[in-house]
Amino acid sequence: MEHNLDNTLALLDRTPAALDALLRGLPEVFTHANEGSGTWSAFDILGHLIHCEKTDWLPRAKIILTHGDTRPFDPFDRFGHVHGIQGKTLPMLLDEFALIRAQNLDELRSMRLTPEQLALRGLHPAFGPVTLSELLAAWAAHDANHLHQLSRVIAHQYRDLVGPWSKYEGVMHCTAHSAPG
Repeated sequence: MEHNLDNTLALLDRTPAALDALLRGLPEVFTHANEGSGTWSAFDILGHLIHCEKTDWLPRAKIILTHGDTRPFDPFDRFGHVHGIQGKTLPMLLDEFALIRAQNLDELRSMRLTPEQLALRGLHPAFGPVTLSELLAAWAAHDANHLHQLSRVIAHQYRDLVGPWSKYEGVMHCTAHSAPG
């Protein structure tokens, strides 16, 4: 599949509404519980997504457009959200994510990126050279990864309640992505 920016934007545009529909109004047993030690709750995941909006995707796109691969991306703190979510409620985080995502996508659309710009390279501190197209595709895939993670966290709360159906509930056996991020 070739990267299509309009398709990527369509996915990125829908994530806030998907999160809102899934999480707003749910009891805290679903939004503040996790899968065990070292894992994230839905609340943590939402905080992480907000932190990414502020410090990762669009800022890195701007670095590529401004500096190419002559300046590496700033390192990303996967736990940088921890302080930013303290004292906030889940509805506050959902609203903040929707607002900042809309602002970022408006700014991204206003750039009117050309195929030549999408092919520009930046320098990731761990991966080395990456293209703007790869960065934007990773942004959408990152959303999908965390939506998957959210479904796992919610299903995990039922792990002891489903009885013999557990063997058919693949989400309860998924361990490939147990590390947050």
